[in-house]
Amino acid sequence: MAVDTRSLHPICSFYSHSPTVTHIPSPSCYTRRENLLAESEEMSEDTVSPYDEAMEALSSLITKRSRADKSNKGDRFDLLFDYVKILELEEPIKQMKIIHVAGTKGKGSTCTFTESILRNCGFRTGLFTSPHLIDVRERFRLDGLDICEEKFLEYFWWSWDRLKERTSDEMPMPTYFRFLALLAFKIFAAEQVDVAILEVGLGGKFDATNVVENPVVCGIASLGYDHMEILGNTLGQIAGEKAGIFKSGVPAFTVPQPEEAMSVLEQKAAELDVNLQVAAPLDPSLLSSLHLGLEGEHQYLNAGLAIALCSTWLQKTGRVGINYLNQTTSLPEEFIKGLATASLQGRAQIVSDEFIENDNPGDLVFYLDGAHSPESMDVCANWFSIATKEGYIVPNNQTYNDSKALHESGQNAPFRKKSTQILLFNCMSVRDPQLLLPRLVNACASHGVHFNKALFVPNTSVYYKVGSVAPPAADAQVDLSWQIALQRIWENLVIAEKGRDAKNAELTTCEAVNDDTEKGANGSANSTVFTSLPLAINWLRDSARKNQSVRFQVLVTGSLHLVGDVLRLIKK
Repeated sequence: MAVDTRSLHPICSFYSHSPTVTHIPSPSCYTRRENLLAESEEMSEDTVSPYDEAMEALSSLITKRSRADKSNKGDRFDLLFDYVKILELEEPIKQMKIIHVAGTKGKGSTCTFTESILRNCGFRTGLFTSPHLIDVRERFRLDGLDICEEKFLEYFWWSWDRLKERTSDEMPMPTYFRFLALLAFKIFAAEQVDVAILEVGLGGKFDATNVVENPVVCGIASLGYDHMEILGNTLGQIAGEKAGIFKSGVPAFTVPQPEEAMSVLEQKAAELDVNLQVAAPLDPSLLSSLHLGLEGEHQYLNAGLAIALCSTWLQKTGRVGINYLNQTTSLPEEFIKGLATASLQGRAQIVSDEFIENDNPGDLVFYLDGAHSPESMDVCANWFSIATKEGYIVPNNQTYNDSKALHESGQNAPFRKKSTQILLFNCMSVRDPQLLLPRLVNACASHGVHFNKALFVPNTSVYYKVGSVAPPAADAQVDLSWQIALQRIWENLVIAEKGRDAKNAELTTCEAVNDDTEKGANGSANSTVFTSLPLAINWLRDSARKNQSVRFQVLVTGSLHLVGDVLRLIKK
């Protein structure tokens, strides 16, 4: 029986466009959840909330084995089609007008641009991305907004209960990401989106999103070396895995790629009769004096791919009323607005620490980018170097060019202080820091930017648990062997680095008075390992307060998990 979810949850009514919604939780599931909600009102403050209960259930699906385990490959991909049948999603997935995007870097930004463009064209959008930074609901966006908690819980428990009833030892519950992908299909089907934009989680061929058999159009963002423990050691092998999302006769677009990768993409496309085209980077002059919503020169590449995907989707689905084809001298207004208003946390994001903003406006600024591959380290370093040299943050968190602001504001412009650059870093153990850190240091140095100190921390997030995680207790034993290994690599880089300029030497001296390393597990003049992220943040805040003539510019990179952890601590 079809149920109108708007009558059940008025707070989420803006999500439903039509009076009747199909493929949604059954009435019996509503009764169960309503009972839980009623019971929760009688619980003490220490009792787990319904949402926390869902996070505990979701956490149980996270496998404990290393991603580098070679047995992960494929991992009984055929089971996904059984799960789809259990959730009655076969026909809904066939009916969805899907845009499917894979890639090593830029796929999340491409999906974000794509969703924003089509939403501004007037379509109801569903966007599935990964990972989330703070809340798992970030992965499921409806019309540009995270799905609300009430609707998330309804769809979550309906899907969970159905799978629990039908799975067995021979067909176990889906793993964490597979469940989330299935949940995305359930949400988008129930919410009757006009277009579903799916970002591949890992690889392509065996990714959970690849149960889609008839997308409208596919995209491959920039390829590079990442997840090599699973996808292969060469660009050709990696490209072959990404090309696994190609479907017979379905058009596909990519961006300019290294020759080794491009040849494999072209070969796979030819085998499947796929019309593969290379999308040109967006010409900034087509934005009508506006700027892309996502920062960084590399975003023009992702925006160009998004434009190609949207144009093809509009054409293939027979949408009319928007002049979108062969845009070489102009872009539709809807496209421009979508590109200019797109937003994505944790990628080239600049945030002032709101907890010391009143004391020292803009004195502690975090530059957050979840780069975690060698190529993305280059891009991150270029963005950070340009952002720190040409702009600064004022109290309302807007970024201005120094010379322009001083010229326009006169005496009212913020006093320009000396700046010192700090690195806050962690990466997963499946990454190779011998590739990541040198790329970051060298790219920054090419712009004349040198870090005065590097801070290495374990992530606050627990990899085997979803949801809000409290920092470890002060007396907790934390394994810092990985962070100390990162520190050793850094110290060797500092020794090898030549030609530090005079200004940088002065700032190093200024920093020395704040070298409060007794809180760190291992410290030197150039780097410190902290036992927890909150301790590192507190050290930065203390340093900013003690050195009010210095603006601290902190680059947070190496892990999207780390970026999410920092955002939790610095945003009110």
